This record gives sequence, structure tokens and C-alpha cells, in this order.
Amino acid sequence: MRSLHCFASALSAAALLVSLAATADAEVRHYPDFHGRDFHRFSPHERSLWIGGHWTHGWHDGRYAWWWTVGSAWYFYPAPIYPYPTYVPPAIIVQQAPPAPTGLPPAQYWYYCDKPRGYYPYVASCNGAWREVPATPPGPTQ
Repeated sequence: MRSLHCFASALSAAALLVSLAATADAEVRHYPDFHGRDFHRFSPHERSLWIGGHWTHGWHDGRYAWWWTVGSAWYFYPAPIYPYPTYVPPAIIVQQAPPAPTGLPPAQYWYYCDKPRGYYPYVASCNGAWREVPATPPGPTQ
């Protein structure tokens, strides 16, 4: 009888954990993407989400502006529209700068021949080994 009681307690504890996990998952809200959509065609649920947003004036994605925020989504506006915007702007695509180069640029060389004397391409073939000479830009003229 005692083992049956322990089993029932363990089962209720497991059910409680599953219930708590489901409640926590339900609290995570998934908002639809409203970018570029017509406010007048929102479903009643979408309309209530949109109307429940709020204005933020500050920095987001490198821009200082007015933002209508709905959940974790931010919508750019040049000025606030009260009590809430009835048009939805298209998405702002922020182009990221290319990554900064790391280290030094690759070395560049000119190729010099001793027989006959001269640099490639002015000397087409060499009767020996070509020597790599570091390429240097011309100095300032005086």
C-alpha cells in the first residue's frame, strides 16, 4: 500500500510539473509580423495585440526615432500617432557594414630579373630566377 501511495505522489508531482511548464509556455507570447500589413484587415485578435502596443522614443537598430512596439517587434514612425497607428510601415532593413579586415593586407611584390635587368612585364622572360621586390608606392614629389 505504501508503494502505491509513493507512486501516486510521484505521479501528481509529475502532473504538477507538466502543468507548470504548460503555463510558462503559454506566457511566452508569439506576436504576428505586422510589417507592411493593412491595419483594417487585422483579425480581432491581431487588432487587440496591435492596440495593446506602446510608444517608445529612443534608439533601436542604430536609429533614434519613435517606435510602436508590440511584444518584441518594433515599428518605425517619424512621429507618434495617437492613440495608436492605423497604418503599418514596411520592415526596415538595416544593412550591416562589412566586417573590418583583420591583420595586415597581403604583401604585394614586383618581380625583378638580373639577366636581362628589369621588372616584369617590361622584361618578358628571365635567364635566371625572378626576385620578389616589395612593391612600394612612389614617394611624394618635391
